[in-house]
Amino acid sequence: MTSRTTQLTHFLATNPDAIVCTLTSVRGSSPREQGTFMLVGRTDLFGTIGGGALEYMVIEHARRLIANGQAEEAMDVPLGPEIGQCCGGRVEVSLRYANASLRDQLTAQIVAEDAALPHVFVFGAGHVGRALAQILSLLPVQLEVIDTRREELELLPEGIAARVVAMPEAVVRSAPEGSSYVILTHDHALDFLLAQEALARSDSPYIGMVGSQTKRARFSSWFRAEGGDARALERLVSPIGQQGLGDKRPAVIAALAAAEIMVHIGQREAEIARARAPKSLGVVIGR
Repeated sequence: MTSRTTQLTHFLATNPDAIVCTLTSVRGSSPREQGTFMLVGRTDLFGTIGGGALEYMVIEHARRLIANGQAEEAMDVPLGPEIGQCCGGRVEVSLRYANASLRDQLTAQIVAEDAALPHVFVFGAGHVGRALAQILSLLPVQLEVIDTRREELELLPEGIAARVVAMPEAVVRSAPEGSSYVILTHDHALDFLLAQEALARSDSPYIGMVGSQTKRARFSSWFRAEGGDARALERLVSPIGQQGLGDKRPAVIAALAAAEIMVHIGQREAEIARARAPKSLGVVIGR
């Protein structure tokens, strides 16, 4: 169960009176897209429709419905000077009481959305690995931390999925399609083996290995000597989390690596979406 599913389950259990607020129409610029929803309880919230004046207005309306025992309402809100926002678009929001049927629908929706999130495997729970895991746990990915050392995994914050694995390279071989791999173990030989396994897959948006330019050069030489395709090395991000800064503090490396990972995942998702989009047919009409 992902953190979002857990949070929704807890919210529904502790908020018997709740209103589902859904963006049913979005015209022009808006903080969130059509279909986005949040749940408003008497004191608690789950999710967001973009924050700002719009969200505060919707929360106020939802809590008024709860207080008055009303079941639903609709809002048509211009996102301009009238409410103190400058998006310039316009949204319609439906507010409905979260009855048992709607709660089941929302739970099923979140479970399905979370199951479709991309997988990210972090190999190594040392200083950088733990910092990276904490950041990635806040992002829309399915995270799992892998290490051969149980004592290091026990230092991870509660709620982060982790496994002690004697042969971590087997995790790469069996990982779901489209998984990303971040390699930062305590053993350079193991790092090399994991990177070799990851580069053997063509479906990975991101393959990153911690280290220096010297480590990358040594891996590249070893990889080619082992029969690896030199072109595959272009897919390896190493060192990770550089962004031109060269900062070696674990938390900074982790923050920059997390940004790298999300950019690569986003680019791959955009490529897949473009490939699946229907091709327009050029039609020439003669006279």
